Amino acid sequence: MRYVQLRAFHYVAICGGFSRAAEELLLTQPAISDQVRKLEEEYDILLFNRRKKQVTLTPAGEGLLDITRRLFDSEQQALELLSESRALRSGTLRIIADSAHHLLLTLGQFRLKYPGVQISVRSGNSETVIDSLYSYEADLGVIGEIPTGRDFEVLHLNATPIIAFVAASHPLASRTSLTIEELALHPLILRERGSKTRRKLEDGAAEAGIMLKPTIEAEGREAVREIVASGAGIGFVSAAEFGRDARLVQIPIQGLDMRMDEALICLRDRSKGKLVQAFLDIARANSKV
Repeated sequence: MRYVQLRAFHYVAICGGFSRAAEELLLTQPAISDQVRKLEEEYDILLFNRRKKQVTLTPAGEGLLDITRRLFDSEQQALELLSESRALRSGTLRIIADSAHHLLLTLGQFRLKYPGVQISVRSGNSETVIDSLYSYEADLGVIGEIPTGRDFEVLHLNATPIIAFVAASHPLASRTSLTIEELALHPLILRERGSKTRRKLEDGAAEAGIMLKPTIEAEGREAVREIVASGAGIGFVSAAEFGRDARLVQIPIQGLDMRMDEALICLRDRSKGKLVQAFLDIARANSKV
């Protein structure tokens, strides 16, 4: 087994094909194919299913990819350590967040201090955040629940109550508060299962003996926001994530103390990376907890 063979396999797996892997590595497609073929032949194992022009991982390939993600991520960390100033001038930082609202101030300050660093921010619920960190597809995550265990470095950002919100034209828009019993009588727009906001809301309602049944279930916070803005029902979000939208009115939920903890997390074995450390330092200075 040679390094070049593992590298060829890894890039075919993450790029989704031999041609794209060749472009990424600045090699020819036959060269990439040859390295993967030699790896498979040497260990008498099939790493990819090859059907016409589609390439998918076999179970053995998926297992090997879990290992090569860590291998090449460690290689990148070693490179950052050896070229610290270069990483902070021109590196890439990948963030996945259940809501980017909690990072707006930190993102702006980080960009001012490290203008050459490329930042990617994508959204996902709490399960997606955890999975992306474990699979090394993201460097940092923002999550609505503090994870347990020793795998993660955790920076607690804030804790805010879950609120209801409706369209400004909704009959309930003038209310100063609503009980969970009142909410259950109206059409509800809830996030997909796996959303921590939804789980905390349902758990709080269950403690009060109320079952909340969604009229519409939508994937993602923005989808819920747009559906509620159309007047279709009541949505829910943490107060910190409500933002500014003239189409919407927030309404506190009376009688239940349902708070969403927001934390910035990363895998502990990646917390010493220069870019991750730099971002954590700025976020720590802005933390409200």
